Amino acid sequence: MAKYEITLDSPEKTIAFAEKVGKKLSGGDVIAYRGGLGAGKTTFTRGLAIGMGLPDEVSSPTFSLVNEYRGELTLYHFDMYRILNEEALETTGFYDYMDDSSVIAVEWSENIEGCLPDNTIYIDIERISDNVRRITVKGDERFADLGD
Repeated sequence: MAKYEITLDSPEKTIAFAEKVGKKLSGGDVIAYRGGLGAGKTTFTRGLAIGMGLPDEVSSPTFSLVNEYRGELTLYHFDMYRILNEEALETTGFYDYMDDSSVIAVEWSENIEGCLPDNTIYIDIERISDNVRRITVKGDERFADLGD
């Protein structure tokens, strides 16, 4: 599994980096975010959407459970904060969203880790200070070098 780590000091730089990740995504990809409250998962998703050629009007799916952004590839942005087991996951229809024409980004993926596919791309976001984040991307070889 390839791993890339970077430290960024602004939300704008986080979005720009996430755009690079978004450009490498293809249908069927599942992104699993790991990081605490306020880490920047929704900000990162905004950049993913831009990189996928979608509008940047991304909002947190906290209350809706899933937000949908349609384009050549559809981005489904899930929040699993309140999903605590596989039975609860089944009720969300999560598995119905997985296909070759969509990408799934999952906030609070820790809650469903045992249910994620083997080829899941993990994005850890660690809050260092107000604006500084350490981001680690773990996935296949597409993500080995995300530098300029």
